[in-house]
Amino acid sequence: MKLYSIILLLFTFLIFLGCKSDPEIIFDSTVTEEYRPIYHFTPESGWMNDPNGLIYFEGEYHLFYQHYPEATVWGPMHWGHAVSKDLASWESLPIALYPDSLGYIFSGSAVFDADNSSGLGTSETPPMVAIFTHHNAEDANTSSDTFQNQSIAFSLDKGRTWEKYSGNPVLKNPGIRDFRDPKVSQITNSDGSNSWIMTLAVLDHINFYSSPDLINWSLLSEFGKTIGAHGGVWECPDLLPFKTPSGEDKWVLLVSINPGGPQNGSATQYFIGDFVNGQFTPDDAIIRWIDYGPDNYAGVTWSNLPAEQNRTLFMGWMSNWLYANEVPTKAWRSAMTVPRELNLFDVDGTLLLKSAPAKELEKLRAEEFNISDKKSGLPSEAVEITAEISTDSFSMTLSNELGESLIISKENGLVSIDRRNSGKSGFQRDFAAIHSAPMSWEAKDLRIYLDAASIELFVNDGELAITSIVFSNSAWKNIEVSENVTSLKIYNLKK
Repeated sequence: MKLYSIILLLFTFLIFLGCKSDPEIIFDSTVTEEYRPIYHFTPESGWMNDPNGLIYFEGEYHLFYQHYPEATVWGPMHWGHAVSKDLASWESLPIALYPDSLGYIFSGSAVFDADNSSGLGTSETPPMVAIFTHHNAEDANTSSDTFQNQSIAFSLDKGRTWEKYSGNPVLKNPGIRDFRDPKVSQITNSDGSNSWIMTLAVLDHINFYSSPDLINWSLLSEFGKTIGAHGGVWECPDLLPFKTPSGEDKWVLLVSINPGGPQNGSATQYFIGDFVNGQFTPDDAIIRWIDYGPDNYAGVTWSNLPAEQNRTLFMGWMSNWLYANEVPTKAWRSAMTVPRELNLFDVDGTLLLKSAPAKELEKLRAEEFNISDKKSGLPSEAVEITAEISTDSFSMTLSNELGESLIISKENGLVSIDRRNSGKSGFQRDFAAIHSAPMSWEAKDLRIYLDAASIELFVNDGELAITSIVFSNSAWKNIEVSENVTSLKIYNLKK
């Protein structure tokens, strides 16, 4: 009798375990201002667009950005400034660069001149040097074609204060209306010497320049007039070295374009090839996009990362010029994407660029909920969702009590985000749409970053990315997934 009782007790306990329901998730809003992101960077007030001058220096990740502090629409550009020690939380700092007699401060980059090649610092205190486009707005409204020129500024106090070079501009416009967005990096030449390389957007192509000192620049070559997407002006380039999965050296050239992206408006294309003796040669003529969503533009990478990190870090502007000036935020406009790690991968012999969320974002995780049901609540506006896919197609629907929805799916070789019923969209006629990306290979897992007004979807650890901003009239409180979505986890993210 005693043995029977024990067996019965064990049986009952096993049944209880098998029937155990998912944890109860109670929604708790963490938003303090309508549509203000919880963990994405936004300016405290005013307008923001392109990320600029991304540089790591003495334990800090610097983010400079196109900024107009006086209004929430585009205006006279400054360089706003923020820093982070962990890529997960950001501290806003005073404006770094203001417009001056040479013009607005347009996009550019920053480097650490460790050898003081510029002479703007000392051997004991080498300078951080910003390279940017001076845009003369008055001349831009005339017949002049020389209103954009490249200038520099330097800092000797970890980027807290900046002094503009007295001999600006350092690269004068030869007569091209769109002549801007310098991205500078240092490469080692075959003889062991170092050179600074500037990658510059020039109307509908790229110019490469070389300099020994960041001040005197010589044209090396041109690229792109007859290759790639050409639906609009080329902007915000970046030239990056990579290793292929097989260990081969390759270079990737990022080029943003507006308009002409795969979802209309602005987007960032990239080319894979070789950079030899100052000349970029692509491997093929395939048009590739770093993100197939409508809202990842002008992204560039951090310079001066420690060698032990052995990675390439990228961040983009999370908006689109189709509607950036009209989105329904009040005190500020625009956010940045989460930081992402870039790598090459191979699909049936074709190289592509993947972008996965930076590993530091895991520090944002608070409560973890393991979901076995196909329906669940969400804990707040700020969540990370991970899942595995048992078959190649899937669907996932986020919804609220107003009947609004955001649908993520893969069907017939297309991964899509459907924001047609996602809330406010009347500010621009094309905003309410389905945005799809071709994915001929199998989708195995998903990672989603959801915030107060955005969603970033990463398939297969970033082999495909879709970024979309959304403006629901009430927070997303529910999730429902198809039968083939398994191992569903929801992480509540802290501020």
